[in-house]
Amino acid sequence: MEAISSFQEKKLNILSGITVALALVPEAIAFAFVAHVSPLTGLYAAVILVFITSAWGGRPGMVSGASGATAVVMLGLVVSHGVEYLFAAVVLMGLLQLIFAAARLSKFVRLIPHTVMLGFINGLAVVIFLAQLDHFKIKNASGHLVWMQGTDLYTMIALVALTMVAIYLMPRLTKAIPATLAGALITTIVVMVFQIPTVTVGDVASLSGGLPSFHVPQVPWNWHTLEVIFPYALIMAANGLVETLLTLNLIDEMTDTRGKPNRESMAQGIANVVSGFFGAMGGCAMLGESIINVNNGAIKRLSGITTAIFLLSFIVLASHYIQQVPIAALVGVMFVIVEKTFEWSSFRFFGKIPHTDVFIGILVAVLTVMVNITLAVVVGVILAALVFAWEHAKQIDVSSTVDERGVKIYKLRGTLFFASVTQFRNLFDPADDPEQVVIDFAGARIVDHSAVEAIDSLAGRYTERGKKLYLRHLCADCLELLDKAKDIVELNITEDPHYHIADDKLS
Repeated sequence: MEAISSFQEKKLNILSGITVALALVPEAIAFAFVAHVSPLTGLYAAVILVFITSAWGGRPGMVSGASGATAVVMLGLVVSHGVEYLFAAVVLMGLLQLIFAAARLSKFVRLIPHTVMLGFINGLAVVIFLAQLDHFKIKNASGHLVWMQGTDLYTMIALVALTMVAIYLMPRLTKAIPATLAGALITTIVVMVFQIPTVTVGDVASLSGGLPSFHVPQVPWNWHTLEVIFPYALIMAANGLVETLLTLNLIDEMTDTRGKPNRESMAQGIANVVSGFFGAMGGCAMLGESIINVNNGAIKRLSGITTAIFLLSFIVLASHYIQQVPIAALVGVMFVIVEKTFEWSSFRFFGKIPHTDVFIGILVAVLTVMVNITLAVVVGVILAALVFAWEHAKQIDVSSTVDERGVKIYKLRGTLFFASVTQFRNLFDPADDPEQVVIDFAGARIVDHSAVEAIDSLAGRYTERGKKLYLRHLCADCLELLDKAKDIVELNITEDPHYHIADDKLS
């Protein structure tokens, strides 16, 4: 029985790997066009990335390849300096990702709030959509790109629409082949049967070629080259890791398992270094193909390895057929990806979540479109953290009573940290308080060293006036960090809270 189960598992992973390989063909070519490089460059990237990350990565079942998150950054470098500089940038991109993994920084992706993720996803969808509009332009007599007009435009729109309709309807008929592949095939067949004049992949670039070969980027290996490629490599590395780690987290949730983000980051770095030295455009994890794989139940390394092998066989044996694919079919595929990537449900949040969250989500989306993904996510995280700190700073308050002995008891509630210390100081009145005062911290939580300093400073204000102050229910870390107030803490082993505060001064 175990042997049969093992066979079924291997069969499932192999079939899913073949399906994903078919789905990667049109998307890898489409992203290559986004970056203005040859389709073969995108296909080689898909082969190399999916093989290395599947064999040695930290998330079996996740699919990597040429992606929009990195392709949109490559465009500027390719246009200004050429494809050889891109290959050098991809190598540097991989090295930066290896440094990131060695420093074990992948854990910080958990700091990205949901609103920032929504803004990132929506912004990326808009970027991919805008990149497709270039395919609606042709060169005029003077060699300048102008918008299509007349029959050319109507033909392009009709073929794009045909591809999209086919992709949406195909799952209702059969799920034997990926809908994106079916859409591209149907449009290609229509163009060939009716001999419709339109631009094809072969008109733009040739796919004829064999196995990828080792290729050192033909650029001057000097400081000037580093100055040119470093900004692009840094942004591509950050964009790729952000999308990869967010995809990894999503698959963890879907499969109720836990991947290894640092190991995955290391594999991504190795894959991109190899890509740069084999004439490929590099990339990162791909959300759509990863979900296809996981939904098929293929969460073993065999599925990704199978994908790489079959994808390479398509390139070597079927390049002539791929060149017949109309550009309009690829544009239609990308438009569907845009529609499925964009979180349309986010519009329902207007009026239902705090205005600050809505603002952050929109800002991240705008920055993703106008600047780059990494800056957008960093700005979003910083703003979300500041909003969180501000809101929690307002939630600290105190109630006071005077017992039969004339002792005033303050009961503090809320979170005491750097943003709430000013509010904390204003809650007490050492000048008018009686000779004996008790501050009870049972309902409060001390978070950082700023909070401890505020407690110490308050104790000093009471001591200067010759009044006796007692502090109850402080954690052990607080006691260790206190200076002036160390001797006025009332210790109660059974009642005092046990938690740690964020401070590097603790022994």
